[in-house]
Amino acid sequence: MTHALVIGGTGMLANSSLWLVNNGYHVSVIGRNANRMERLLNKANNSSMITPLLVDYRDESLLLKKIRETMQQNGPIELVIAWIHSYADSTLERIASEISQWQGGSWKLFHVLGSRANLTEVKGQIDKLDALQYHQVQLGFKIEDSHSRWLTNEEISQGVIDSIQHDRLLHTVGTMEPWEKRPS
Repeated sequence: MTHALVIGGTGMLANSSLWLVNNGYHVSVIGRNANRMERLLNKANNSSMITPLLVDYRDESLLLKKIRETMQQNGPIELVIAWIHSYADSTLERIASEISQWQGGSWKLFHVLGSRANLTEVKGQIDKLDALQYHQVQLGFKIEDSHSRWLTNEEISQGVIDSIQHDRLLHTVGTMEPWEKRPS
């Protein structure tokens, strides 16, 4: 059984977490909010395929401890979906390093990034590990009629799922242009 880790998998990426479960993955989900985690578990067809990791990812020592524990329990992590806010910019590097130490072979990281992210700069910070297959999913916006809006959680999750299914190294969900039309 393939073990996946979803960082931020109880909110915007909840449908991605559930899709992984429905496709045979054991999914460890990092989230801060116990109520959102409970909602995710209640929506799952098989909640035993989800290992909740209730932790604020800014607490890196506790986070890495929980990641080690879930790998001991569920095996090496082969797929990561990560939505990490910019205030915790070193967190993903630490997680990637930890997983690479445990992982005997290659593994995939699908890094979800906001519309303002500099993809080249971000990739240079994280894409240093030999066993890591690094993928970027950049979130744009939708233009409907004469106005624009941000993506819904469902659209974001579907974009991430599409990126995984097609093994896309770079995938934009929605549009990035024209930039001046993005929602405020």
